[in-house]
Amino acid sequence: QVQLLESGGGLVQAGGSLRLSCVASGRTFSTYAMGWFRQAPGKEREFVATIRWSDGRTYYADSVKGRFFTFRDIAKNTVDLQMNSLKPEDTAVYYCALGVTFRFNYDYLTQDQYEYWGQGTQVTVSS
Repeated sequence: QVQLLESGGGLVQAGGSLRLSCVASGRTFSTYAMGWFRQAPGKEREFVATIRWSDGRTYYADSVKGRFFTFRDIAKNTVDLQMNSLKPEDTAVYYCALGVTFRFNYDYLTQDQYEYWGQGTQVTVSS
């Protein structure tokens, strides 16, 4: 019913920028949040950013705050992650996720609060 397709990953030198895009197809009218997570080799998957669909409010992990920005395009049903001033430690597989459940105590900062996931796209930052 719902599919997420990511694009935009690649190889970039430290200090460079990349923009990741995620397009959602299917029955996505109940979207409450879209999130970005990443997983580096040998590490657990970690939260990167989230955006509330209703008003576009965002929240970022401390490690990317001020460098990464996420925004949505309701008409195109897409969410982007603009990644600036990239560092080697940003190297990871990046995943977009869709949360379709609303609860007052949800902050959409954890994986369990998202139901649908993209396939992931590799971002490699060289030094």
